Formats: sequence, structure tokens, C-alpha cells
Amino acid sequence: MVKNNSPLLEMRNIKKDFQGNQVLTDINLTLKEGEVLGLVGENGAGKSTLMKILFGMDVIKETGGYEGEILVNGVKAEFATPFDALAAGIGMVHQEFSLIPGFTTTENILLNREPKKRNVISEIFGERLNTLDYNEMTGRAEHAIEKMGVKIDANMVISDMPVGHKQFTEIARELSKEQLKILILDEPTAVLTEKEAEALISSIRGMASRGIAVIFITHRLHEILTVCDKVVVMRDGYVVKDVPAKQTNVAEITKWMVGRSVNSSAAKDSTADENAKVIMSIRKLWVDMPGETVRNVSIDVREGEILGIGGLAGQGKLGIPNGIMGLYEAGGTVELEGKEIALNNPRKCLDASIAFVSEDRRGVGLLLDETLEWNIAFPAMQIQNKFLKNLLGGLIKWRDEKAIHKVTQKYIDELAIKCTSSKQQAKELSGGNQQKICLAKAFALEPKFLFVSEPTRGIDVGAKSLVLNALKKLNKEKGVTIVMVSSELEELRQTCDRIAIVSGGKIAGILPATDSSEDFGLLMVSQVK
Repeated sequence: MVKNNSPLLEMRNIKKDFQGNQVLTDINLTLKEGEVLGLVGENGAGKSTLMKILFGMDVIKETGGYEGEILVNGVKAEFATPFDALAAGIGMVHQEFSLIPGFTTTENILLNREPKKRNVISEIFGERLNTLDYNEMTGRAEHAIEKMGVKIDANMVISDMPVGHKQFTEIARELSKEQLKILILDEPTAVLTEKEAEALISSIRGMASRGIAVIFITHRLHEILTVCDKVVVMRDGYVVKDVPAKQTNVAEITKWMVGRSVNSSAAKDSTADENAKVIMSIRKLWVDMPGETVRNVSIDVREGEILGIGGLAGQGKLGIPNGIMGLYEAGGTVELEGKEIALNNPRKCLDASIAFVSEDRRGVGLLLDETLEWNIAFPAMQIQNKFLKNLLGGLIKWRDEKAIHKVTQKYIDELAIKCTSSKQQAKELSGGNQQKICLAKAFALEPKFLFVSEPTRGIDVGAKSLVLNALKKLNKEKGVTIVMVSSELEELRQTCDRIAIVSGGKIAGILPATDSSEDFGLLMVSQVK
């Protein structure tokens, strides 16, 4: 993969603090042409901040800038804005999407770089009246998509896409830029299935062979070892290790990341009662969720179990909880403890003590401009009248600030949420810590039944173990029945009692979590009729 020995990029003695809180200390990093560098670390280790410095993000300048220097091809570079970084050949695919929902794939890929053609009017009045060359746009977009080795519709509107295809659109946008020298990928596979992730990794190899250097940030450590030339490990704002990928392994990287060993079992030993009564019965469920259409799902969920739902992207697994919870139009019947739950009415679900952690943490899960306290307490306050003080027999209500702080601090401690205080705004947290806030919000409702969709998306290996254990604890100690949707089969096998695989919008089969990966794989590629 590595083309030559001259450093394409050098970052020297980079330091950064936010309001006196030191987040990066003396970071040194080099990158050669065609080299793939794996950047790993727990959430809050400083990875994203370092990349924001390299990409000239506004938040760095707005918070006092940084110390140290950046050199591209041996020449000192100052990136005051992302446009400066783009001009120098640096592209970045962010963890959170930056696409225009009403535009097509092609329009997003070539935004502000659209090829134009002259016409009769522009010949007379000037080039500002040129029209877009849609044929050329489609050709360029499809060429960029081909570079990834995956199939996505160049004409589909972004708002109609499943999350995996949105991620590929982001990457294709960067690959369409001719001057691209360095590509930063921040958690690109977090929303992808294993098959899609393999296609992306193959694409990264292709980029490297063409001389593009890649900085690959991911929590899927096996991917790092598969595709990267070297691994840089960050912890608490420091680089603690910089080693060739072929000289290390997942266990070593994990220990360097978290400062301790993290064990994960191959599959969960089921403790659920196979004769337990059915708590939720789903019959002939259909859901009209763009890219995740559910056609005809019937399944029973046993009381006290953790039921996993897996499958390839776009097959319908995400549609099941989103439809039942009323986020997309749905039909069929859903009963909880024998009582029918009205569909297309989120409040009815919440009143029935059903909670939902969405896969879309920023769009659905969080009040980004509010404090952690408000995010965690507000749903329980609104739905269940928790964390309120009553006056005059309930005629007047006001917030119980002490109770709100107490419950927030409880989940900050239990889920090891990295924050400055419970008063910090949700938008200031790293992606993984935002995900933990979404879980805490659902836990604070003390539900009888919990849907949780992609609970560890963008979460590091240490935090992933913590979150999955928190779900197991909620299930075991509080008796909460959980339906967990995930793109990661091994995660489901470690956490669930049974796993249902969705294919073609229907249930292809349900197996015990202890069954082999191969058995689940066969169900994933089956076509349900």
C-alpha cells in the first residue's frame, strides 16, 4: 500500500484545550503517500478533536485555536477553514452525516462542484446562466460510487435512504474530488453491516493503491488489522502507541486503549425462561420506512428475554421498532400483555411503558442544545410526571432540580459518561457519549419493555462492553424485556437469548444466540417469499 518514504503529512506537538480542560497533549503523527493509518481510542480520547484540527473545523478557531504545527509535503500549513484543507487535498467523512435530505445522491456528491454546460442564453448573457450538465453529473457520481465497489442509487433522494447508503454517499463525495490526497474516515463502518463494511475496506485498499493516504477511525478493531499499515492508539489526549499493524493484535490494542483488559465472550449463555409467557405479540406488521420497508412480520416476544433482531442493511430490521413506536406509518396488530397498542401514535406506546432508543441519536434521540439533565429527565417528566414538585394538590407543578440532578448523576456514573458536568450541553459530547445519554433517557423512564436500535453505534470497545452489560443488568435486575436491533451479529450473540433475522422485510428465521455465525449468515442471505 505504501508508495514511498516521503511524509505526506506531519502533525507535530499538537496541543488543544477547551476552557482550560486539556484534551490533546503533544500529539505527533506522520502519514506517507498511500498509507492507511488506523486511529483508535476510547470515546473522549481526543481522536475527533485531532481530526478537526487537521481539517480546519470552525470549532477549533472559535475555542482559541491549537498549539503545534501541521506540514503537508514538508511545507507548513495553516488550515483556517475546511475549504483550506480541501484545497490542500484533505477530505473528511464525519461521524454524523452532512447531507442535504431533499437532494439526490448525485446532487450531494457533486454539491458546489457541478459540471455546467453553455446554452443559447448564456452565450449572450454570460456563464452565470449556464445550466447543470446532468448527464456529466450522473457519470461522475456513478464513477465515484464504483470506486467503493458497492451499489447505491445515484438518483435516490437522501431522505429516502437507509443510514448505510447515506454513509456511502458521504464517502463517494470525497472520492469524486480529483485533488484528494488524504481521506479521513471517522467511524465509516459504524452504520454498515458486516458485508457492507467488507466492501468499504476493499475500497480503502483501492484508494491506497492509487496513492491516497487514509486515516481510518473505527471501534471495530479487526478492521484496523485487516486494512491498516500502522495503528496509532490514543488515550486521554495522548498518543500511547504507534506501531505497525502486523506487529499487534486486537487484545493488545484494546489494552492500550483502555489501560485494562476487556473480555468478550463468543456467545451469551441464555438465562431466559423458554416457557415464559408472551409479553408482546406482533402480527402481520408492515412499516413504510424508506430503505427499511417491513412487509409482513409476525413474532412473539417472551417476557424477561432479550430478543435480537439482525439482518443486512435495507432488509427491514430498523423498520420494526420505528414502525411500532409510530415514527413511520405502520399497519398490522401489536399487543402488549394481551392489550392492543394503537399504531401510528407514539404517545400510546410510551403510556403503555414501552421505551425506544433510536439509531438516529441526533435526529430523534437528543435535545442537542439542552443540558444532560434536561435530556435524561424530560421524557419521564413529560410522560410520567416524574421529577416534579406539586403545589396546591397538583394545580401548580415545577421541576425538582435536586431529583433531576440525582438521576442524571446516577447514569453518568453507571454508564461512565465523559462530560464536564451534568449541566453540559448534549451537543458538546462525543458521539459515543451522546449514545449513552440516549440509553440513560430510556432507563430513566423505567420501562416495562424496551426497543433499542444500534445501541453501540460509534462506541469504542470499552464503552461497548459497558453499554451491553447495562442492558443485560436492566433485563436481569429490573425484569425489563428488551428487543435489540443491531447490524453486528457478534454483538447480538453476546447479548441476546434468541435472534430473529430479517430478510426482504420478513422474518427469515429465529435461532438461539448460541447457534453458529454460519447458521445466521445463511438466514441473512435467504430470500423470504
